[in-house]
Amino acid sequence: MSKSEWSVAEPRKLDVDTPVSDLHVRIVNGTVNVVGTDEGSTRLEVSEIEGPPLIVTHEGGTLTVAYEDLPWKGFLKWLDRKGWRRSAVVSLAVPADTRVEVGVVGAAAVVSGISGTSVVKGVTGDTTLVGLSGEVRADTVSGNLEAQAVTGNLRFNSVSGDLTVVEGSGPAVRADSVSGSMIVDLDPDGPTDVRLTSVSGEIAIRLPHPADAEVEANTASGTISNAFDGLRVHGQWGAHKITGRLGAGTGKLRATTVSGSIALLRRPPKEDDDERTAWTAEPPTGPAQPAAPSAPATDPGPTPPTDSTTGGTTGGTTDKKVL
Repeated sequence: MSKSEWSVAEPRKLDVDTPVSDLHVRIVNGTVNVVGTDEGSTRLEVSEIEGPPLIVTHEGGTLTVAYEDLPWKGFLKWLDRKGWRRSAVVSLAVPADTRVEVGVVGAAAVVSGISGTSVVKGVTGDTTLVGLSGEVRADTVSGNLEAQAVTGNLRFNSVSGDLTVVEGSGPAVRADSVSGSMIVDLDPDGPTDVRLTSVSGEIAIRLPHPADAEVEANTASGTISNAFDGLRVHGQWGAHKITGRLGAGTGKLRATTVSGSIALLRRPPKEDDDERTAWTAEPPTGPAQPAAPSAPATDPGPTPPTDSTTGGTTGGTTDKKVL
C-alpha cells in the first residue's frame, strides 16, 4: 500500500485524484471548512498558515491533515500552551459519503453536505454543522455547537459549550452538558427520540404543532414554561416537572436540568411552515442565552408559555514532498 505525504509550510492547493473514504483534520487556531460534493476527487486548500507545517498524508483511502504533535487520541486533553502558537485556514471538498473526523483547538469548524459519519472534537472554538445526513458526534470542552438541518442522529457532549439545533429532523438527539445551554428546534418527518441533560444549563425545546411525543421534563430548582395544553406541570415549590403525551406519543422527549430552567415552545402548524419566524415566547430567565433561530417575520410564532410558578408567561512506499 503506497503512502503519499506532503509538508505544507505555506499557502498551497492540492488535488487528490485517488479515492478518499476517510478524512482526519486536526488544527490549532484558524478555521476548518469541510464540504461534501458529488465529485470523486478531493481538493485541499491551505489559504493561511503560521507556525509549524501541516503534514498531509494519503494512505489506504485515508487523508490526514494535521500537526505531527497533535494526536487524535487524548485530543481534548492537549494542553501544550506553547504548541497553541500556530494557526491555519484549511478548506476541503471531499466526496459526500466520506467519514469525517475534525479536531480543533481554538479554531472554528464548519462541516456541510456530508452523508457519512461525522465526528468533531473541540477544546475551544465554535462548530457549525449544516445539512449532514449521517450520524454525528460532537465532544467539546467549552466550544459551542450549532447544527442546522441535520437529518442524522446527533450526539453532543460538553462541559460548558452551548448547543443550538435549527430545524432538526433526525431520529435521535442526545445532549449532555454541565453548564452549557441547549436550544433545540425540532422539525422531524417521523418519531424523534430526544434526551437532554444538564446540571446548570438552561434548556429550550421547540416542538412541531401538532406534536407527537411522550414528554417528561424535570428541573430541581429552575422554572418551567409550557406552551402545550396537553401537558401537565407538577410542583409549585422547588422541583418542577412537565409530563404528558402529545399526539400518539410515538416520539420521546426527556429533558433534565438541576438548576437551569426548561421551556417547551411550539412551532407554527405545518401549513404555515413557509412563513416561519423567530420565537416570540420569552426564553427562561437566568444566564445569557444563545441566539434563537431566526426566520422571516410574517409568522406570529408560538403561543406564549405559562410559567408554573406565577401563572403568567415566560506499509508501502512513501513519497514525501515539501510544498
